[in-house]
Amino acid sequence: MELRLEKRMYSFEFFPPKDLAGEERLWETLDSLKGLNPDFVAVTYGAGGGTRDRTIRITSEITKRTNIPTLAHLTCVGSTRDELIEVLRLYKESGIKSILALRGDPVGGPRAPWTAVPGGLTYADELVTLARAETDFTVGVAAFPDGHPNSEGDFAKDIEVLLRKESLGASFATTQFFFEVDKWKRLVDALAAKGSSLPIIAGVLPVTNVKLLNKMSELGGTPIPSDIAARFAAIESNPDDVRKLGVEIAFNLCNELITAGVPGIHFYTMNASTATQEIFSELRHDG
Repeated sequence: MELRLEKRMYSFEFFPPKDLAGEERLWETLDSLKGLNPDFVAVTYGAGGGTRDRTIRITSEITKRTNIPTLAHLTCVGSTRDELIEVLRLYKESGIKSILALRGDPVGGPRAPWTAVPGGLTYADELVTLARAETDFTVGVAAFPDGHPNSEGDFAKDIEVLLRKESLGASFATTQFFFEVDKWKRLVDALAAKGSSLPIIAGVLPVTNVKLLNKMSELGGTPIPSDIAARFAAIESNPDDVRKLGVEIAFNLCNELITAGVPGIHFYTMNASTATQEIFSELRHDG
């Protein structure tokens, strides 16, 4: 994956399926989204690093089966430094050229105490350094418009962490999902004020399930604005209405981000294509 800053990038994120049926659904989703010509797709690790092997296999197969550039997630969770170097080697052999370097969530979730494995890493900036030293990958990192769940509201600390990752070789950041364009603007403006040129790709979640949204919000520390929460609560029992509202909210956010000059939009697909396709087909693709 190369960042082509002369145009806005669009990308989709998937998680490794738990079984063969889920894997078939993933390939069907990928096939349906392939016609949208995304700039890249990404595949996550599960919480606690539990899907590492599936992530490596699925990511490698996407690269082989399609012509879509693949961004592979890599986390510090449950791996020694030597094991991480081996994963990087496997990714490179599979033709992958870009990774997203993350600390990752411990088994208990992002707010659980962190314990590195013996011989492992503790922070994402260490992973950025390792990836840049061992390979010629393009390295991305995470950004948090609503604040990192462990920063306890210290926005300045979040900015300094991003600046450090940039100085170590990160060349872009992709955000956690969020709902208010001003949060993205604040992050971008704060980085620019410090002399950063790090492109901040906006992560957008088309909501299709209210219970899942609430769980993700709680685990990741992303607040749901009260007006949006109330609108979803009023229709929670009607899946079709939830999906329609999720598409509406995500579509409006995307257009606000485009107006604000976002360099890219990254859709958290939840391994489904319909909502993302509907949003993407109606967006302005000017520049």
